[in-house]
Formats: sequence, structure tokens, C-alpha cells
Amino acid sequence: MNSTRLVDQFMEMVQIDSETGNEREIADYLLNLFKNLDVEVFEDDTADQTGYGAGNIFVKAEGDADAAPVYFTVHMDTVTPGVGIKPSIKDGYIVSDGTTILGSDDKAGIAAIIEALRTIEDDNIPHGDIEVVITIGEESGLVGAKAFDTSVLNSKFGYALDSTGKVGTVVSQAPTQSKVEAHIYGKTAHAGVEPEAGVSAITIASKAVSKMNLGRVDAETTANVGRIEGGGPTNVVTDYVYLLAEARSFTPERLNAQVEHMTAAFKEAASELGGRAEVNTELMYDALNVAHDSEVAQTVNTALNNIGRDIDFISLGGGSDGNVFHGKGIETVVLGIGYEDIHTTKEKMPVEELEKAAELVVEIAKVQYDK
Repeated sequence: MNSTRLVDQFMEMVQIDSETGNEREIADYLLNLFKNLDVEVFEDDTADQTGYGAGNIFVKAEGDADAAPVYFTVHMDTVTPGVGIKPSIKDGYIVSDGTTILGSDDKAGIAAIIEALRTIEDDNIPHGDIEVVITIGEESGLVGAKAFDTSVLNSKFGYALDSTGKVGTVVSQAPTQSKVEAHIYGKTAHAGVEPEAGVSAITIASKAVSKMNLGRVDAETTANVGRIEGGGPTNVVTDYVYLLAEARSFTPERLNAQVEHMTAAFKEAASELGGRAEVNTELMYDALNVAHDSEVAQTVNTALNNIGRDIDFISLGGGSDGNVFHGKGIETVVLGIGYEDIHTTKEKMPVEELEKAAELVVEIAKVQYDK
């Protein structure tokens, strides 16, 4: 492992602007970098489908055909503000100048994989096929992962390097999520002269939301109304309101029950008050539930022990590309890589955790080969 090379790689990448939807520059950089390594690399054609700045990148380091392959996934896009990042090292942490994010989510994951592949090549470490998917649009709805054609993957399981927590943290459970979109229609009227002739869409929406179980619904389920739009002058009864909400749960049955409850609340309130509700729901991603004695979990457990870290299985309330790939039939857990305060201008990346993340990727490949 070459720590200086790893840190330099990370700091170089975070200075390439790649806010979600604008991934062209970082994609070109990565394609050129991987073409100079002993790997196969290509960009898929999903940019036309997604409308994003680039397609996903697939990398394959061919190994012993008799060894089972393993895959890793990371994403190349960042949240905002992510333009003009100026990294530096302070007290063992890589940080930005405080005016932008750092971009360790998820360029730390990319850097760890690049260094791992270089180390495997430099040291002639035996391995099976190592497959890597670098997605676009993760931060804006797991767009790239959803569009990616997993038929190119031969791996039965793998790892998303994209979670908080020190190296050793393993997300084995994450929720499924649905969006709930409601269009509420009332009837306009003069609010001062003839209010009884109108039906307020705002009143319908308010009554519906007041009837909903929101927040922490139960031990496995959460729900939230995130946006309400509509209205106009105070002397006009509002005849249209738009709401956007979500529900999450670790089990599909409870998610479906919560979505049905929220849909019914909109429709019942509209019916009671003489309006109309159109409710659209969309499953955003499947749940991730992986047994601790599964092959994917035990492989990383062995690898962590080999690099001097203990495994810490956790449940996480957010989704990731790992949910998408797991939902497509490729068993996946999400690995903590140590970044801190992500999605803020206080974001920082411990150099020690960056090194351990790269070391873990190498060790997973070795454990998989030795089976």
C-alpha cells in the first residue's frame, strides 16, 4: 500500500468538479486513469436514458478464472456546494477550505479502489475477477445504479464503499423507500364575498396531513411530508395544492401499509370536503437485508480481522446504490469508509481510514481468492 499515492489520488479527484448531473469531467478522468491500468474499462450508454452528464463506468480486473469474482460499487457524483474544492491536510484529516464540501462521499471510495487495484498489480497478488461499478447520480436518487445493466456482472455478491462509520462498519440492513406525490384540487371562490362557494385545497391538505401517522411510525418505518406548494392571494380560496412525501421501512409489507395509509388520508379528506385528490406513488429502491452469516458478510468479516479491525453490523435509515444492486439480485452490504460530516462544508476524511479502506478492498479480494 502506497499511502502517499493514495492521498494524492484522492486530493486530485476531489478538485474535479462533479456535482450530481455534471459528471462528464470526472468520468473522462476516470476512464483515462483506468485505461493506464491493467484492467478492462468502459462507459455504459445510460447518459441518453438518464439525461445526466455521463454514463456509469464499469471496470474489470481479470483474475484467476477458477476463483469466484467479487464486485465493488462507488459513485462519482457529489452534492452541492461542490465546485472549486480546495483540499488540504490538517491534523491527520483531509479537509476543504470551508466554503465547499470535500467530496469524500464518494471519492474516498473511488480512491480506495484505485489504490487497491494498483497494489494488487504492483505486488502480483493472486485474485479472482474484481468488478467495479462507478455510478452517476447517486446523490439525486440512485439514478445511475437504477439504469445500470447488471447482466455484465458475474459476481454473486459484493460491496458498496459508501457509508459513514470507521472501516469495520458494515450496513447489513437499510430500508426500502416510496415517494408519495399528491395533487389536491378544490374549488376557487372569492374568500371575502362568497367563501362558502369554494373548496380550499389547503384545508384538504391540512386535514389529510393531520390524520397521517408521520415521523417514527414504528420500529421499522418512518414517514415525512417534505414539500407543500400552492396558494395565492388571501382573497381567493385556493383550488390547488401539491405535496411531496415519502415513507421508508425495513420490510416491504410495512412500507406498503404506510403508503396506503397516506394515500387514503389524502383521498378521504378530499372526499369529505368536496374536493379531489390524485395520488401517485413510486418505489424508489428495495430494502437491503443481509444475514450476518451470509457469504458476503463473512467474507468481509474475515478480511477485517486480517487487517486488525472488528466488524460492526449496523442498520441505517438511508438508502444507497447498495440497495439497488441488492434489489437486482446481487447480494450487497455497504461498507463504512470513515468520512465524517458529509454533505456539509465541515466534511473531513481521516487519512488513517482512507488507508484502511484501500487495505480492506485488497484483503477482500485475497479472502475471496483463498476460498
